[in-house]
Amino acid sequence: MHMTTTEIFLIAMLLIFSVPYLVWRVFKTDYWAPLVVVQIIGGILLGPGVLGAAFPEYYRFVFNKDVITALNGIAWWAVMIFVWIAGIELDLKQAWKHKGETGVTAGLALTVPLAFGALAALGMLAVSPAWAGPKGETWQVVLGIGMACAVTALPILVLLMEKMEILRQPLGQRILRYASLDDIAIWGVLALILLDWERIGRQGAFLVGFAAATVAIRMIMVRIPQKDRWYVSLIWLAACGFAADWAGLHFMVGAFLSGAVLDSEWFDQKQMDQFRNHILLAVMPVFFLSTGLRTQWDVGGLMVFGAAAVLLFASVAGKLLGVQIAGKVLKWEKGEASIIGWLLQTKALIMIIFANILLDKEVITNTTFTALLLMAIGSTMLTTPVVAPQLKKLRGLLTKTG
Repeated sequence: MHMTTTEIFLIAMLLIFSVPYLVWRVFKTDYWAPLVVVQIIGGILLGPGVLGAAFPEYYRFVFNKDVITALNGIAWWAVMIFVWIAGIELDLKQAWKHKGETGVTAGLALTVPLAFGALAALGMLAVSPAWAGPKGETWQVVLGIGMACAVTALPILVLLMEKMEILRQPLGQRILRYASLDDIAIWGVLALILLDWERIGRQGAFLVGFAAATVAIRMIMVRIPQKDRWYVSLIWLAACGFAADWAGLHFMVGAFLSGAVLDSEWFDQKQMDQFRNHILLAVMPVFFLSTGLRTQWDVGGLMVFGAAAVLLFASVAGKLLGVQIAGKVLKWEKGEASIIGWLLQTKALIMIIFANILLDKEVITNTTFTALLLMAIGSTMLTTPVVAPQLKKLRGLLTKTG
């Protein structure tokens, strides 16, 4: 029986939404693996490296070229909106207000795991050059993997802190300040890695044009009704994504910048929370699957898991050490640095997006991407089980402002 592309596409959508949800519900994984983590794992299992290897006929039938093209289109737009929201939610005014404390904490929370991750990357490349992509210079691969170990996943951090009921508490707001400052640095380093000397003219033109367009969009946004801001800002998002990709930077860099120059107070906070949750519910699962379809185990499964374990150690130990040093400098209370460090080491989505861009630009290989993806899953799954018991013992920290 011949099936149309539409019918096969809907079979793929059925798998994407039903399999992770049933696993999440039946096995009650929410405490250690939120639904988004199960969806990412589901993407890996449904991809070529696991079910695709076990049942190649199933894989070729369901995930044929036409279906993958359709899924990728949805995934691109979903992740652009998600990154745009992350840009809007950066609270740089609060970071500036507490610049001394925020600068010390965010700086150490970024540079120490970055150094640990860069050392791990050098070790991986010494063992096998197969971790470097065909267009990746050694410095780009090392800096890219190092920064992947330093990333904090701001949107997922928000979701986890909401579940722990600390997001709106002073402690939660402090952690958001630290993560916001690091987010700016992460995208700045990414732009440096992606700097293309053959397209330097285009990239310069993009930055000049973006600066001029930012002035215009900010003038427009304050003059239109709030309900129109949502629509106009999505037009702005598409335009910035196109311009950044044309310049050779990547459409997700444009998506982040398009949100970062907008003020969060222009949007209703409750509506923004709902919008983020609806994007996570309705379209981001497609991105998780398309991410899983890119996983490969070319250097061998054990080697990939070994690399993921080394990267997980580098990212967690680096983040905890960096925040512990900040705690000593700022004379924090006992246990404070541990809670903040464990929350800031949450990787999940932003690191996966970061790694996707490095893969798109062929700085890293699919195998390196797989190791980074496994590291991100491990990092996120550790967060709640470690932090929740500590919070019960140290409830007094919730109201501490710095």
